[in-house]
Amino acid sequence: MTAIRSNVADYREAARRFLPRFAFAYLEGGAENEITLRRNRAAFEALAFEPRVLRDVSTLDTRTTLAGQAAAWPAVVGPTGINGLFRRAAEEALARAAQKAGLPFALSTASTSLLEDVRNVTEGDLWLQLYVQQDRRIAENLMARARAAKFSTLMLTVDTPVLGQRDDYARTGFAMPVRWTPALLWDLATHPRWLAAVGIHGQPRLVNLSRSARLGAGIEDRTGTRTHRMDLTLNWRDVAWLRRHWQGRILLKGIQGASDARLAFAHDVDGVVLSNHGGRQLDGARSPLDLLGEVVADAPRGAEVFVDGGIRRGSDIAKAVALGARGVLLGRAPLYGLAAAGEAGVTDVLAMLHKELQTCMRLLGCPDLSALTFDLLTAHGAAAAREAAAA
Repeated sequence: MTAIRSNVADYREAARRFLPRFAFAYLEGGAENEITLRRNRAAFEALAFEPRVLRDVSTLDTRTTLAGQAAAWPAVVGPTGINGLFRRAAEEALARAAQKAGLPFALSTASTSLLEDVRNVTEGDLWLQLYVQQDRRIAENLMARARAAKFSTLMLTVDTPVLGQRDDYARTGFAMPVRWTPALLWDLATHPRWLAAVGIHGQPRLVNLSRSARLGAGIEDRTGTRTHRMDLTLNWRDVAWLRRHWQGRILLKGIQGASDARLAFAHDVDGVVLSNHGGRQLDGARSPLDLLGEVVADAPRGAEVFVDGGIRRGSDIAKAVALGARGVLLGRAPLYGLAAAGEAGVTDVLAMLHKELQTCMRLLGCPDLSALTFDLLTAHGAAAAREAAAA
């Protein structure tokens, strides 16, 4: 009998049961002591609602625009890497589910599906998340391919010159290429459903990097490109280099302070994503949600501010929008659905979050997104937003 899953947490538990320990640790884990990982979630929990009653909420409108494109609600299925660990053709499944939900899908440079294959399965809005390697011709080729495939938006990740220290990798034996140990073999043997659906097909491949680098397609070849060979010279002047190669909108993902947000807008980007990489990079960083009010207050007219990290309920999306976010990026939540039940699981997770957002808006007395304002929230984050707006 199929278990009833009523929320994202239920899908997380189903994903945990399905995945080998090393794969779930890769999905779920954070950097070092996971202070930042916990802080992301705690920031949402610290905000309390102050609803308005006796408001007409007989009709409800969650529609918005994200990076200039229409979206059914204020969320993006965000970029996540090596998703082939969870299901085959993972990015195709994520992209189709995003289109059905009326949302953009952001494809990671570290995807295990070709961007052209993703475009072939969806007519939805696609964004390219970009890592820049020492050989910048790789990034230039990725951008050219994405333009040809009609991707609308480029999202440069700026918080990953090197990988953060992730202790769970050592604890569970996660490594690419795989290092075969008795513990890993036992991990695989005790997860036969994953072996039959995923593991039997071999290691996932970072095929987009491989194609653009014109090198071997094995993940063992390309992991070095993503980490040790990342371009450590990348700096603010390189936004102009991006503009020469990308005519669409450009967002910077991984902004972790108001001063860097101001610098981003001074360099003429179209928007920023406040993000600490889901707590996977620098442990001890602030929660993006706690930065949101200050950054929004300083943003120039027309610039868009997105936020990610710790979003597990539709009410979390309402809180982010009330603090001024254009929208949120969903990372782990869709992946729980993907691992637990493939594309159907992603579709269900997105439908749950949208329904929860709608319920929350009605209970707050908000018939549309413009009614979601910071005066509906109480706590330090909302207080900071009020002060910034009054300044």
